[in-house]
Amino acid sequence: MTLPSWMRRGIHHTGVWYRCKPSGGTERTSSESTAVSWLTPDEVSERMSEVFAVRLLDALDGNGPHVRSHDGKRLIPAG
Repeated sequence: MTLPSWMRRGIHHTGVWYRCKPSGGTERTSSESTAVSWLTPDEVSERMSEVFAVRLLDALDGNGPHVRSHDGKRLIPAG
């Protein structure tokens, strides 16, 4: 398995996801986003790579915090 360059250099990544509710306004793209979409949990699993989808689904389940390890593409089973 070839590790991503940031992992080979010993760089660690921590992702923080926030669970929020819309309170008004209109969603729009910005200099930080090229698209905005509302997705069901099933659509998240279908449209996002595993390492990103699991983070979002973990945030939605309300049972956090969750700790996950991955190789940059796939989750690494705990244990």
